[in-house]
Amino acid sequence: MKVIQQVTRDEWRFWHRTKLAITIVVIGTLLTIASAIVNTIKMEHAAHERSHLQHASEAKFIEQPDRHPHRMVHYGHYVFRTPSPLSIIEPGVDAFTGTAIFLEGHRQNSAMFSDKRQSSGMTRFSSLTPSFLLQVLVPLFIILIGYASVTREKEAGSLHIMITQGLNLWHLLLGKYIALVSSGLLMLLPLVVAAIWATLTGESLLLTSSFVFGYILYILVWSGIVLTVSALSNKSSASFTTLVGLWVVFCILIPRIGSSSAATIAPSLGKLEADFAVLEELRKLGDGHDAADPAFAQLKQNLFKKYNVDKVEDLPINFRGTVAQYSEEKLTQVLNKFAEQRMQEELSQAKISRQFGWLTPTTAIRSFSMVIAATSLETHHRFLREAETLRFDFVQSLNKVHQDNLSYQADMNRHKDDKSARVNADNWQLLSSFSFEPDMAKTRLSRSVHYIFQLIFWATLVCVSLRFAVRRIS
Repeated sequence: MKVIQQVTRDEWRFWHRTKLAITIVVIGTLLTIASAIVNTIKMEHAAHERSHLQHASEAKFIEQPDRHPHRMVHYGHYVFRTPSPLSIIEPGVDAFTGTAIFLEGHRQNSAMFSDKRQSSGMTRFSSLTPSFLLQVLVPLFIILIGYASVTREKEAGSLHIMITQGLNLWHLLLGKYIALVSSGLLMLLPLVVAAIWATLTGESLLLTSSFVFGYILYILVWSGIVLTVSALSNKSSASFTTLVGLWVVFCILIPRIGSSSAATIAPSLGKLEADFAVLEELRKLGDGHDAADPAFAQLKQNLFKKYNVDKVEDLPINFRGTVAQYSEEKLTQVLNKFAEQRMQEELSQAKISRQFGWLTPTTAIRSFSMVIAATSLETHHRFLREAETLRFDFVQSLNKVHQDNLSYQADMNRHKDDKSARVNADNWQLLSSFSFEPDMAKTRLSRSVHYIFQLIFWATLVCVSLRFAVRRIS
């Protein structure tokens, strides 16, 4: 143990003398600190802003004066998704999918206000999130620090001397490995602080601990890769070239290939094609604004039989409101069918691209990070489903007010006498408050198991490679 500690100390002394490694560690740590602070401020501001806008939108809806109930259906309502505590580190898909939806009758709108869609091409490159730094840049910093860990001993001839003097090669490599890992963990410290902050703001301690553990495992994997390549190389230049090549392949090429492959293997309908398919289905349902549409003839006959009347004017309810309810239900079934189909296509593509975590640790940690932080595609889809449930409930509640609280005669004469075709504003109290919460800790942990196994696979592969390197040196 003393030998390992001495090797670790010697490695740090060398880095201190050369200044390069210390400079890289300082730069990396400062970058992650700055990124964590900026992102924390941004997410805290977003959380307060969206919470305020949610309450303001609900109040604005409730404060509307007496109106025709169908006008309120089209007046609509906004819902906002507040960021999860761990999104200060891992924004995930939130920057691409949008965080607000306008809810109205007869249609399902897409989420709006995504940062990436609103930003210009140049501002996208300025978005250095803590997760991006840790997943992509920190491995590069570890390469710059440790690419010559073993090769410089070979080039100086000191490695052969140490072995002939009885130094256990495993002790040497383990000492250098600990030094390399410790440099990576220094750059990981801002993540730990941010995770503690997330815990204090309501996140589960089990989740934040798992989150930090995943990134520690990632640092262990990359430190092992760097040490293995350095041990297998005879020259520092060859080690550096190989490691930079691996970094490009693992951090840039394979993740990109994974995304492209997913889109090819599991293709989805384009927006225009999907919109036309939805419109084709909706045409078969009839026009919910026209109670005389032939599509509602059977509904009319059923109501005549139920209430034992012969004319819509004699019904104890407003037939137009009944048509609105019936039409909205059928329309929503069609919209939900296509929405679920689209979400399943998106999820299939995501799962395919995540399988590339077996080919690169970067994809593995990215998938793990988004799932644990509740910023993955699954969480976004749940937001869409909960928003749609609220939309359908408040639209149908207004349609019921239309049916029960407004007479058919007044409704038909609304263009001549608009005031008689209004209902009391107290009916707008039917709107339910919307508050989106991240998935439960158990759910997120169960989803992340697959990606933890990917990281463990890479850690095992690194251990096997180090063992091979030791045998080759010996």
